[in-house]
Amino acid sequence: MKEELLFCPLGGSGEIGMNMNLFAYGKPSEHKWIMVDIGVTFADDTLPGIDLIYPDPGFIVDKKDDLLGIILTHAHEDHIGAIAHLWPKLKCKIFATPFTAILIKEKFKENHIDITNHLKIVQLNGNLTLGPFKIEYITLTHSILEPNGLRIETPAGVILHTGDWKIDDEPLIGGKMNSDRLKEIGKDGVLAMICDSTNVFSTGKSGSELDVRKSMLNIMSSLKKRIIITSFASNVARMETAFYCAEKTGRQISLVGRSMHRIFKAARQCGYLKNVIEPIDPREAKNISREKIVYLCTGSQGEPMGAMMRISNYTHPDILIEKNDAVIFSSKIIPGNEKKLYKLHNQLIKNGIEVISEDSEFVHVSGHPNREDLKEMYNWVKPECVIPVHGEHRHMIEHINFAKEMKVPNPVQVENGDIVKLSPGNPHVFDKAPSGRLYLDGNVSVEEDSQSIKDRKNLSANGYLEVTILIKSKSSIHKTPILTFRGIPVIDVDEFTYGLEEVIEKTTRTFSIGNKKQEHNLIDALKIVCRRYTKEMTGKKPFTNINLVQI
Repeated sequence: MKEELLFCPLGGSGEIGMNMNLFAYGKPSEHKWIMVDIGVTFADDTLPGIDLIYPDPGFIVDKKDDLLGIILTHAHEDHIGAIAHLWPKLKCKIFATPFTAILIKEKFKENHIDITNHLKIVQLNGNLTLGPFKIEYITLTHSILEPNGLRIETPAGVILHTGDWKIDDEPLIGGKMNSDRLKEIGKDGVLAMICDSTNVFSTGKSGSELDVRKSMLNIMSSLKKRIIITSFASNVARMETAFYCAEKTGRQISLVGRSMHRIFKAARQCGYLKNVIEPIDPREAKNISREKIVYLCTGSQGEPMGAMMRISNYTHPDILIEKNDAVIFSSKIIPGNEKKLYKLHNQLIKNGIEVISEDSEFVHVSGHPNREDLKEMYNWVKPECVIPVHGEHRHMIEHINFAKEMKVPNPVQVENGDIVKLSPGNPHVFDKAPSGRLYLDGNVSVEEDSQSIKDRKNLSANGYLEVTILIKSKSSIHKTPILTFRGIPVIDVDEFTYGLEEVIEKTTRTFSIGNKKQEHNLIDALKIVCRRYTKEMTGKKPFTNINLVQI
């Protein structure tokens, strides 16, 4: 049988986040695989107790002996966040550029895993060979240090996997986009381009970090009191802009939040941020007058435990915000975060604090390609096939339409789990791999329909009721049960308790406890009557636990 070249996204196609992409080459029974990125997405309020969600890697775990390595394009959480949780199931080599590698090491350290022998550092614009795959890292520009596209050469043809990118002629920090190499790759021929779809609805170009710096300097020059800037810690160019503007306006700067310190330290280790002023400790910053300090802090998305939220709630131990101070939100509002962010903005404004965001001033540019950026990339690369990824369905379908406008012969629309045969023949979806989501529940990976999540949803919606029944030595039931309840809207506790005791006594009277089966029958009967009574009294059917205790 003929060798074939396959592509299969397990995450990141049909959503923005948790990117995980697979490529395979070989005869159908002898495929060798590589994985590109292994990211997370963040849970919302509908999943109490869950912070991280990542793709179910079961399909590739079954083939782990043929998995040659994980290649990481850059260090954003939606591309590397799942690595320490999922790598133990795969135990393969990991390839990353220096900045990404430092952040990867930290993740494994937190999980008490020694990754030294498996993590291989690739220099910028470097190369590696894994079985039939010759992989070249190509420096791009994005909203983080060291973003890379991947030229993946196989005997069947060349794939360009863009990762996340934009065209920024003045990225301020890190290398410029290697557009000359992209043009050469296009001339040599590209079978398929796997491409970012995030900003496909946005016209024009996505803009430069240099333009943001000029605007931020103008804004900060006009502010006379304390300035707090909140941004994504991973955007090192924006971090450098905060340092630059602080120095130019005669201010000191202080970093607030664990992520800010971690990224600053990692960037310094890789040789970046060498020429900026030294940040000062937030405790020392208390002694500096309001018009001489800038704080750069985490929490730009209104995260409950982020530094910005704690500052606005006056619960931060080191930073007091006062009337006429200014807060600059130098980031985009991620869809889904609008409600909590506008609540935060309103809280600040109510307290007399000036709020500056992308709604009112030019303080942010996206790290993803707008339509003009996409057009330029298409003209350089001239792919025979385009597969849009990194988008919701609406983004990817629009990207397919855009690819048709750009006269791409074979655009292919995919969703998670689709297996695309890129060669031989015209690229097309020909099979389906099992795909899904795993939730990080504490430090345990659970399925979407796990009992722990169902129970917590029930608890959060309906509350908790616990009934303890005492059984005396001759298997007779003690009259008065012990009741505990939480999260049930009870107005008159005594009335509710007496009524519940009555219902319980009435039910237990009909049972004689002689064996385990009768005990189980009593527990089931009590659950039903207790929930029914509570529903009649409060409108809630609580999560109910019945204990039988021998005395």
